[in-house]
Amino acid sequence: MTDQIRPEVVISRCLGFERCRWNGEIIQDEIVDALKPFVSFRTVCPEVEIGLGVPRDPIHMEQHGGEVRLVQPATGRDLSEVMRRFSRDFLSRLEAVDGFLLKARSPSCGIMDVKIHAPGGKSGAVDKGPGFFGAAVLATFPNLPAESEGRLKNWRIREHFLTRLFTLARFRAAVSGKKVRELVDFHASHKLLLMSYSQSALKRMGALVANREGLPPRELARAYREELERALARMPRFSSNINVLMHSLGYYSKELRAREKAYFLDALERYRQGRIPLSAVNSIISSWIARFDQPYLEQQYFFRPYPEELAFISDSGKGRDL
Repeated sequence: MTDQIRPEVVISRCLGFERCRWNGEIIQDEIVDALKPFVSFRTVCPEVEIGLGVPRDPIHMEQHGGEVRLVQPATGRDLSEVMRRFSRDFLSRLEAVDGFLLKARSPSCGIMDVKIHAPGGKSGAVDKGPGFFGAAVLATFPNLPAESEGRLKNWRIREHFLTRLFTLARFRAAVSGKKVRELVDFHASHKLLLMSYSQSALKRMGALVANREGLPPRELARAYREELERALARMPRFSSNINVLMHSLGYYSKELRAREKAYFLDALERYRQGRIPLSAVNSIISSWIARFDQPYLEQQYFFRPYPEELAFISDSGKGRDL
Protein backbone atom coordinates (compact mmCIF):
# COMPACT_ATOMS: atom_id res chain seq x y z
CA MET A 1 0.00 0.00 0.00
CA THR A 2 1.14 3.54 -0.81
CA ASP A 3 1.46 4.74 2.79
CA GLN A 4 4.13 7.34 1.99
CA ILE A 5 1.82 9.54 -0.09
CA ARG A 6 1.48 13.00 1.44
CA PRO A 7 -1.66 15.01 0.72
CA GLU A 8 -1.15 18.60 -0.41
CA VAL A 9 -3.09 20.84 1.98
CA VAL A 10 -3.52 24.61 2.09
CA ILE A 11 -3.60 25.71 5.74
CA SER A 12 -4.04 28.97 7.60
CA ARG A 13 -0.55 30.11 8.56
CA CYS A 14 -1.56 31.03 12.10
CA LEU A 15 -2.31 27.37 12.89
CA GLY A 16 1.08 26.55 14.33
CA PHE A 17 3.33 28.03 11.63
CA GLU A 18 3.72 31.77 12.24
CA ARG A 19 2.63 34.51 14.64
CA CYS A 20 0.43 36.27 12.11
CA ARG A 21 -2.93 36.69 13.82
CA TRP A 22 -4.28 40.23 14.19
CA ASN A 23 -2.90 40.36 17.75
CA GLY A 24 0.43 38.79 16.87
CA GLU A 25 -0.44 35.40 18.34
CA ILE A 26 -0.09 31.88 16.97
CA ILE A 27 -2.52 29.00 17.55
CA GLN A 28 -1.04 25.68 18.59
CA ASP A 29 -3.31 22.80 17.62
CA GLU A 30 -2.65 19.15 18.49
CA ILE A 31 -4.36 17.83 15.37
CA VAL A 32 -2.31 20.08 13.09
CA ASP A 33 0.84 18.97 14.93
CA ALA A 34 -0.16 15.32 14.44
CA LEU A 35 -0.69 15.89 10.72
CA LYS A 36 2.67 17.55 10.05
CA PRO A 37 4.67 14.31 9.56
CA PHE A 38 2.10 13.01 7.06
CA VAL A 39 0.91 16.06 5.12
CA SER A 40 2.61 18.64 2.89
CA PHE A 41 1.25 21.98 4.04
CA ARG A 42 1.15 25.18 2.03
CA THR A 43 0.52 28.03 4.44
CA VAL A 44 -1.43 31.18 3.70
CA CYS A 45 -2.49 34.24 5.66
CA PRO A 46 -4.80 36.21 3.37
CA GLU A 47 -4.82 39.24 5.67
CA VAL A 48 -1.02 39.53 5.62
CA GLU A 49 -0.95 38.80 1.89
CA ILE A 50 -3.14 41.84 1.15
CA GLY A 51 -0.76 44.08 3.06
CA LEU A 52 -2.12 44.17 6.62
CA GLY A 53 0.60 44.10 9.25
CA VAL A 54 1.18 42.07 12.41
CA PRO A 55 -0.22 43.09 14.79
CA ARG A 56 -3.06 44.93 13.04
CA ASP A 57 -6.44 46.45 13.66
CA PRO A 58 -9.07 43.67 13.44
CA ILE A 59 -11.28 43.25 10.41
CA HIS A 60 -14.80 41.89 10.24
CA MET A 61 -17.67 41.39 7.83
CA GLU A 62 -20.60 43.79 7.59
CA GLN A 63 -23.97 43.53 5.90
CA HIS A 64 -24.57 46.51 3.61
CA GLY A 65 -27.93 46.11 1.91
CA GLY A 66 -27.78 42.83 0.03
CA GLU A 67 -23.99 42.66 0.05
CA VAL A 68 -21.44 41.53 2.63
CA ARG A 69 -18.36 43.73 2.88
CA LEU A 70 -14.99 43.12 4.55
CA VAL A 71 -14.04 46.20 6.56
CA GLN A 72 -11.52 47.38 9.14
CA PRO A 73 -13.59 49.42 11.61
CA ALA A 74 -10.68 51.29 13.20
CA THR A 75 -9.52 52.75 9.88
CA GLY A 76 -12.74 52.62 7.86
CA ARG A 77 -10.99 50.69 5.08
CA ASP A 78 -13.09 48.48 2.82
CA LEU A 79 -10.96 45.45 1.96
CA SER A 80 -13.60 43.53 0.04
CA GLU A 81 -12.22 43.84 -3.47
CA VAL A 82 -8.55 43.43 -2.59
CA MET A 83 -9.37 40.24 -0.64
CA ARG A 84 -11.51 38.89 -3.48
CA ARG A 85 -8.71 39.59 -5.96
CA PHE A 86 -6.08 37.90 -3.77
CA SER A 87 -8.31 34.86 -3.21
CA ARG A 88 -9.02 34.49 -6.91
CA ASP A 89 -5.35 34.82 -7.89
CA PHE A 90 -4.03 32.52 -5.15
CA LEU A 91 -6.52 29.73 -5.81
CA SER A 92 -6.11 29.92 -9.59
CA ARG A 93 -2.37 29.21 -9.19
CA LEU A 94 -2.81 26.00 -7.18
CA GLU A 95 -1.65 23.13 -9.39
CA ALA A 96 -2.04 20.18 -7.00
CA VAL A 97 -4.19 20.44 -3.91
CA ASP A 98 -6.09 17.77 -2.00
CA GLY A 99 -7.79 19.86 0.68
CA PHE A 100 -7.91 22.89 2.95
CA LEU A 101 -7.58 23.35 6.72
CA LEU A 102 -8.54 26.90 7.66
CA LYS A 103 -8.91 29.00 10.79
CA ALA A 104 -12.37 28.76 12.30
CA ARG A 105 -14.60 31.85 12.36
CA SER A 106 -12.00 34.06 10.69
CA PRO A 107 -13.46 36.86 8.51
CA SER A 108 -10.90 35.88 5.90
CA CYS A 109 -10.33 32.12 6.28
CA GLY A 110 -13.50 30.87 7.99
CA ILE A 111 -15.57 28.35 6.04
CA MET A 112 -18.75 28.77 8.14
CA ASP A 113 -20.18 30.48 11.22
CA VAL A 114 -18.27 33.73 10.73
CA LYS A 115 -20.13 36.65 12.28
CA ILE A 116 -21.63 39.21 9.92
CA HIS A 117 -22.29 42.54 11.60
CA ALA A 118 -24.62 45.40 10.91
CA PRO A 119 -23.08 48.47 9.19
CA GLY A 120 -20.62 50.09 11.57
CA GLY A 121 -20.40 46.91 13.61
CA LYS A 122 -21.96 48.53 16.65
CA SER A 123 -24.40 45.70 17.35
CA GLY A 124 -24.05 41.95 17.59
CA ALA A 125 -23.99 39.62 14.61
CA VAL A 126 -26.97 39.85 12.31
CA ASP A 127 -26.02 36.75 10.32
CA LYS A 128 -23.27 34.19 9.82
CA GLY A 129 -21.47 32.77 6.78
CA PRO A 130 -18.04 31.92 5.36
CA GLY A 131 -15.17 34.40 5.38
CA PHE A 132 -14.03 35.97 2.12
CA PHE A 133 -11.13 33.59 1.39
CA GLY A 134 -13.07 30.63 2.79
CA ALA A 135 -16.02 31.41 0.50
CA ALA A 136 -13.68 31.53 -2.49
CA VAL A 137 -12.25 28.12 -1.54
CA LEU A 138 -15.73 26.60 -1.34
CA ALA A 139 -16.74 28.12 -4.68
CA THR A 140 -13.54 27.17 -6.51
CA PHE A 141 -13.15 23.66 -5.08
CA PRO A 142 -16.69 22.66 -4.06
CA ASN A 143 -15.92 18.94 -3.80
CA LEU A 144 -12.54 19.05 -2.06
CA PRO A 145 -12.33 18.55 1.72
CA ALA A 146 -12.27 21.91 3.50
CA GLU A 147 -12.48 22.11 7.28
CA SER A 148 -11.65 24.33 10.22
CA GLU A 149 -9.34 23.22 12.99
CA GLY A 150 -12.14 23.43 15.56
CA ARG A 151 -14.45 21.00 13.77
CA LEU A 152 -11.68 18.39 13.52
CA LYS A 153 -11.88 17.90 17.28
CA ASN A 154 -15.00 15.85 16.56
CA TRP A 155 -13.93 12.33 15.57
CA ARG A 156 -16.64 11.72 12.94
CA ILE A 157 -15.78 14.94 11.14
CA ARG A 158 -12.07 14.21 11.52
CA GLU A 159 -12.37 10.65 10.14
CA HIS A 160 -14.39 11.90 7.19
CA PHE A 161 -11.94 14.73 6.45
CA LEU A 162 -8.86 12.50 6.68
CA THR A 163 -10.45 9.75 4.60
CA ARG A 164 -11.28 12.18 1.80
CA LEU A 165 -7.89 13.87 2.02
CA PHE A 166 -5.74 10.75 1.81
CA THR A 167 -7.98 9.01 -0.73
CA LEU A 168 -7.75 11.95 -3.14
CA ALA A 169 -3.99 12.10 -2.61
CA ARG A 170 -3.68 8.38 -3.38
CA PHE A 171 -5.74 8.85 -6.51
CA ARG A 172 -3.54 11.73 -7.67
CA ALA A 173 -0.45 9.56 -7.20
CA ALA A 174 -2.07 6.47 -8.71
CA VAL A 175 -2.83 8.06 -12.06
CA SER A 176 0.43 9.99 -12.38
CA GLY A 177 1.70 7.45 -14.91
CA LYS A 178 -1.39 8.02 -17.08
CA LYS A 179 -2.06 4.31 -17.57
CA VAL A 180 -5.50 2.70 -17.40
CA ARG A 181 -4.06 -0.15 -15.31
CA GLU A 182 -3.23 2.32 -12.52
CA LEU A 183 -6.86 3.37 -12.35
CA VAL A 184 -8.01 -0.25 -12.32
CA ASP A 185 -5.72 -1.01 -9.37
CA PHE A 186 -6.87 2.07 -7.46
CA HIS A 187 -10.52 1.16 -7.92
CA ALA A 188 -9.93 -2.44 -6.84
CA SER A 189 -8.27 -1.38 -3.57
CA HIS A 190 -10.99 1.18 -2.75
CA LYS A 191 -14.12 -0.86 -3.48
CA LEU A 192 -15.20 -1.28 0.14
CA LEU A 193 -14.43 2.35 0.93
CA LEU A 194 -16.52 3.52 -2.01
CA MET A 195 -19.27 1.08 -1.05
CA SER A 196 -19.47 2.72 2.37
CA TYR A 197 -19.94 6.15 0.81
CA SER A 198 -22.23 5.41 -2.13
CA GLN A 199 -23.10 2.13 -3.80
CA SER A 200 -24.56 3.95 -6.81
CA ALA A 201 -21.33 5.92 -7.25
CA LEU A 202 -19.35 2.69 -6.91
CA LYS A 203 -21.32 1.22 -9.83
CA ARG A 204 -20.77 4.32 -11.99
CA MET A 205 -17.06 4.32 -11.21
CA GLY A 206 -16.85 0.62 -11.96
CA ALA A 207 -18.39 1.29 -15.36
CA LEU A 208 -15.82 4.00 -15.98
CA VAL A 209 -12.96 1.66 -15.10
CA ALA A 210 -14.35 -0.92 -17.56
CA ASN A 211 -13.87 1.82 -20.17
CA ARG A 212 -16.18 0.33 -22.76
CA GLU A 213 -16.06 3.61 -24.69
CA GLY A 214 -12.29 3.41 -25.04
CA LEU A 215 -11.55 6.81 -23.46
CA PRO A 216 -7.88 7.86 -23.39
CA PRO A 217 -6.26 7.50 -19.93
CA ARG A 218 -6.19 11.22 -19.11
CA GLU A 219 -9.86 11.75 -19.98
CA LEU A 220 -10.83 8.59 -18.11
CA ALA A 221 -8.94 9.70 -15.00
CA ARG A 222 -10.59 13.13 -15.12
CA ALA A 223 -14.08 11.61 -15.28
CA TYR A 224 -13.27 9.16 -12.50
CA ARG A 225 -11.88 11.92 -10.26
CA GLU A 226 -15.07 13.95 -10.66
CA GLU A 227 -17.12 10.94 -9.56
CA LEU A 228 -14.69 10.24 -6.70
CA GLU A 229 -14.86 13.78 -5.34
CA ARG A 230 -18.66 13.77 -5.43
CA ALA A 231 -18.88 10.31 -3.87
CA LEU A 232 -16.68 11.32 -0.93
CA ALA A 233 -18.26 14.71 -0.36
CA ARG A 234 -21.00 13.50 1.97
CA MET A 235 -20.24 11.77 5.27
CA PRO A 236 -21.20 8.07 5.10
CA ARG A 237 -24.07 6.85 7.26
CA PHE A 238 -23.44 4.58 10.22
CA SER A 239 -25.57 1.93 8.51
CA SER A 240 -23.43 1.99 5.35
CA ASN A 241 -20.22 1.46 7.30
CA ILE A 242 -21.87 -1.27 9.36
CA ASN A 243 -22.93 -3.07 6.16
CA VAL A 244 -19.32 -3.08 4.96
CA LEU A 245 -18.09 -4.32 8.33
CA MET A 246 -20.67 -7.12 8.43
CA HIS A 247 -19.72 -8.05 4.88
CA SER A 248 -16.10 -8.27 6.04
CA LEU A 249 -17.04 -10.40 9.04
CA GLY A 250 -18.34 -12.99 6.59
CA TYR A 251 -14.79 -13.68 5.41
CA TYR A 252 -13.97 -15.03 8.88
CA SER A 253 -17.21 -16.76 9.87
CA LYS A 254 -15.57 -20.19 10.05
CA GLU A 255 -12.29 -19.15 11.70
CA LEU A 256 -13.56 -17.06 14.63
CA ARG A 257 -14.67 -18.33 18.00
CA ALA A 258 -18.09 -17.31 19.34
CA ARG A 259 -16.55 -14.96 21.91
CA GLU A 260 -14.55 -13.18 19.21
CA LYS A 261 -17.64 -12.63 17.10
CA ALA A 262 -19.56 -11.39 20.14
CA TYR A 263 -16.78 -8.92 20.97
CA PHE A 264 -16.84 -7.59 17.41
CA LEU A 265 -20.63 -7.28 17.34
CA ASP A 266 -20.55 -5.43 20.67
CA ALA A 267 -18.00 -2.98 19.24
CA LEU A 268 -20.19 -2.57 16.16
CA GLU A 269 -23.15 -1.64 18.37
CA ARG A 270 -21.07 0.88 20.29
CA TYR A 271 -20.02 2.40 16.97
CA ARG A 272 -23.65 2.55 15.83
CA GLN A 273 -24.49 4.45 19.04
CA GLY A 274 -21.71 6.95 18.35
CA ARG A 275 -19.68 5.88 21.39
CA ILE A 276 -16.51 4.82 19.54
CA PRO A 277 -15.02 5.85 16.17
CA LEU A 278 -14.95 3.72 13.05
CA SER A 279 -11.18 3.32 13.39
CA ALA A 280 -11.71 1.39 16.64
CA VAL A 281 -13.90 -1.19 14.89
CA ASN A 282 -11.60 -1.32 11.87
CA SER A 283 -8.70 -2.22 14.16
CA ILE A 284 -10.48 -5.47 15.04
CA ILE A 285 -10.87 -6.43 11.38
CA SER A 286 -7.26 -5.41 10.75
CA SER A 287 -6.09 -7.81 13.45
CA TRP A 288 -7.96 -10.64 11.71
CA ILE A 289 -6.48 -9.66 8.36
CA ALA A 290 -3.00 -10.02 9.85
CA ARG A 291 -3.93 -13.24 11.64
CA PHE A 292 -5.64 -15.09 8.80
CA ASP A 293 -3.84 -13.54 5.80
CA GLN A 294 -6.91 -12.57 3.77
CA PRO A 295 -5.50 -10.99 0.57
CA TYR A 296 -8.66 -9.24 -0.69
CA LEU A 297 -9.37 -7.45 2.58
CA GLU A 298 -5.69 -6.73 3.09
CA GLN A 299 -5.64 -4.50 0.01
CA GLN A 300 -8.78 -2.58 0.99
CA TYR A 301 -8.20 0.99 2.13
CA PHE A 302 -11.52 1.00 3.99
CA PHE A 303 -9.64 -0.47 6.96
CA ARG A 304 -6.76 2.02 6.81
CA PRO A 305 -7.91 5.06 4.84
CA TYR A 306 -5.20 7.22 6.46
CA PRO A 307 -2.09 6.55 8.60
CA GLU A 308 -2.93 4.69 11.79
CA GLU A 309 -0.98 7.26 13.80
CA LEU A 310 -3.82 9.70 13.04
CA ALA A 311 -6.53 7.37 14.35
CA PHE A 312 -6.57 8.79 17.87
CA ILE A 313 -9.97 8.81 19.53
CA SER A 314 -10.08 12.15 21.35
CA ASP A 315 -13.39 13.85 20.74
CA SER A 316 -14.92 17.19 21.68
CA GLY A 317 -18.39 15.65 21.80
CA LYS A 318 -19.71 18.56 19.73
CA GLY A 319 -21.20 18.59 16.28
CA ARG A 320 -21.45 14.84 15.82
CA ASP A 321 -24.30 15.17 13.34
CA LEU A 322 -22.64 17.85 11.18
